[in-house]
Amino acid sequence: MIYPFFKIYSAWIIRSHFGRIEVDNNYKPTNLPVLLLANHFSWWDGFFVLYWNIRNIKRKFHFMMLEEQLKKFFLFNGAGGFSIRKNSRSILDTLNYTSELLRDNQNMVLIFPQGKIESAFTSQIHFEAGIGRIIERVGNPVQILFMANLIDYFSNRKPGLYIYVSEYLDQKRDTASIQEAYNLFLSQCIIANSLKSDL
Repeated sequence: MIYPFFKIYSAWIIRSHFGRIEVDNNYKPTNLPVLLLANHFSWWDGFFVLYWNIRNIKRKFHFMMLEEQLKKFFLFNGAGGFSIRKNSRSILDTLNYTSELLRDNQNMVLIFPQGKIESAFTSQIHFEAGIGRIIERVGNPVQILFMANLIDYFSNRKPGLYIYVSEYLDQKRDTASIQEAYNLFLSQCIIANSLKSDL
């Protein structure tokens, strides 16, 4: 019962707090499982992705959280959240579990690759090493999507939410290559967003 609540809640809270919501999708829908990598700058971020998922690919939603954060927000366990504890042996179990999720075509797994909240103005994200390991363990094709969530007020009282999504099509699946491509994508999104105007 918790997940249906979060689906309704995410739509309500985003519509209530943001005056404009724009989505720029640049990917082709497939039947493959989805690994979605997104920037992480606020408490809102998981709700942004859930909101987008409901309206676009409609997959079973799973997301990785730091263990200490999931303990604070334990209800997220029922909404697709699963934990990772850095610098521990259990991290291998988490990577294996994530890979298992990505063997099911109905699933989407959200990962914030920097592993922590950073400033919304960050344009260069350092990926934790686990991304490449997860893909290596899956053993089947996975659609990798990049997401950048940006917020701007421009001339409005309420902020606007701007969601950019693009598919990673390079055959290189190592962490360094994906990080380089994501940072280029994020920089392009920031530039594109700075050119928007509400006039």
